[in-house]
Amino acid sequence: MIKRVFLVVLDSMGCGYEPDAELFGDVGANTLATIRKSEKFHCPNMERLGLFRIDGFKPEEGDSYTGEPIGVFGRFQEKSMGKDTTVGHWEIAGIISPKPLPTYPDGFPKEVIEEFERRTGRKVICNKPYSGTEVIKDYGEEHMKTGALIVYTSADSVFQIAANEAIVPVEKLYEYCRTAREMLQGDHGVGRVIARPFEGTSKENFKRTPRRHDFSILPPSVTMLDKLQEAGKASIGIGKIKDIFAGKGVDDNGLTTPTVSNADGMDKTMKLLSEDFTGLAFVNLVETDMTYGHRRDIDGYANAISEFDKWLGEFEKNMGDEDIIMITADHGCDPGFKGTDHTREYIPFLAYGKALKENVNLGTRVGFTDIAKTVTDIFGIDAKEIPGESFLKEILK
Repeated sequence: MIKRVFLVVLDSMGCGYEPDAELFGDVGANTLATIRKSEKFHCPNMERLGLFRIDGFKPEEGDSYTGEPIGVFGRFQEKSMGKDTTVGHWEIAGIISPKPLPTYPDGFPKEVIEEFERRTGRKVICNKPYSGTEVIKDYGEEHMKTGALIVYTSADSVFQIAANEAIVPVEKLYEYCRTAREMLQGDHGVGRVIARPFEGTSKENFKRTPRRHDFSILPPSVTMLDKLQEAGKASIGIGKIKDIFAGKGVDDNGLTTPTVSNADGMDKTMKLLSEDFTGLAFVNLVETDMTYGHRRDIDGYANAISEFDKWLGEFEKNMGDEDIIMITADHGCDPGFKGTDHTREYIPFLAYGKALKENVNLGTRVGFTDIAKTVTDIFGIDAKEIPGESFLKEILK
């Protein structure tokens, strides 16, 4: 019997470009292969589960573990037309998005910005795709002089609002984001409106604070989270899970919690082992993507994954006989690839627990939704609304 599933998303740790990567300009991307080459990469626990037995990889000299895998391993190909956080997590949870969420490579249309200015009573500056760290350097001082909001986007489907906490208090910034979220529906329904508070007095010392907050568009259909709640099972979100699903299907009972760092997320997930619940803990660890992937910091990314791997070793030791852990990603963000955008990649999948078989190669499966089907299957939930196929019979002892 399986009582608890801990599903951990290592944000952006793709494992090789997908067959349709040419449509996204991502042929050649491979996040995992890139960070594997770093001297900072040391992941004996994930390697022991089968990380480098996933299709497209093989053990190499210098690997930490070359014996037979003790876990379940494989890779999944995305069916949705996207390569962003929202679409990736939605598909893991059971929603395929055939149409990409809107993006704005030339900035938002005049009518959108004017309506936002009218509703907030503040002018907008920038309105371009921009790096989050560079935009506050280039526009932060003007914002502080005029009070105008820094609105920018990226290659993702996002409407981002940056403001200095000394000029716009965080709660006020969140209010502006809620206004934008209310506006941006239908054809302009971006995946996320993101509050990007920062601090400092000049471009020499501006820095973003940890009080970022995402306001996601509501998932358009049923997910495994909804099905878990309907069945009376736990549906806990750690990190930005609640934000990604706009709260839909995520428990609000004190166990669901945001995080300020990977370390914080891992600590809170470890503490869940001492809680008595039956169901799912859905965890997002975002720093691999936000802090290292987009900034093309190969060693930083590799070190962050190595820190997770060290935590994984301790987590395994404390797991109960009825616990399983699943480890995956939501897209790629190859720090050795061109540009600073996400990359269209397969996602890796690892699973381990006393109830699971050892050395099970799932191969390459099409559709992240197979994860949702398997999670609901574990708890005996009929999830006919969710596409995909469960692989529970393949992995259960």
